[in-house]
Amino acid sequence: MKRTKSINLDRMRKAPVKFKLKPIVLSIAAFSLVGCSDSRKANIYSSIAHCKNENPSLGNVCESAYARALEKAAKTSPKYKSKWDCSKDFGNRGCTLYTSPQGKTLYMPEMAAFALAKDWRADEEEHESEPLYTSYNHSSGYYGSWTTGDGYSYKKRYGTTTVRGDTFKPKPTVTKTMSRGGFGSTVAAKSSWGGSSYRGGWGG
Repeated sequence: MKRTKSINLDRMRKAPVKFKLKPIVLSIAAFSLVGCSDSRKANIYSSIAHCKNENPSLGNVCESAYARALEKAAKTSPKYKSKWDCSKDFGNRGCTLYTSPQGKTLYMPEMAAFALAKDWRADEEEHESEPLYTSYNHSSGYYGSWTTGDGYSYKKRYGTTTVRGDTFKPKPTVTKTMSRGGFGSTVAAKSSWGGSSYRGGWGG
């Protein structure tokens, strides 16, 4: 995935695309979720090209899903005042520039992959996507894992896997900045909440 110094949402935004996911037969890896019975299946891709390679007939779906995940990342990922603060949680390679609506220059984790799933609740089959991050800091407790914007950590692998039932639920737009190492502390606290609902974290 290419690094960018800024995120151009207008260029990436596309209209939702309806689709049917082709069956994928892969071994399912259990995520590190304890006491969470509400789960669903999702496909994890590293990029648009990866998604298209696995789903040749769903090119538009891959592009739309990636754009939607990128848009979510800009709104809901943790934000930091400096790259140094961000790198404590995600490493130098895992952070990218972000310009707030107020024109402030901040840092946020760079989207490393995205989860794609079918929305069974819709009248017709529609896709949902969610940004995933990973830490390149070996001292981070989330090094080598996927982490969602609201602070849940999963085993890092691609393909079809099991995710929390609320993974794709809307999350609050972030209006606060994190302190150095703050994301890790928030995720550690969240792991003790079990199956409880999202409590705001750094959003709101």
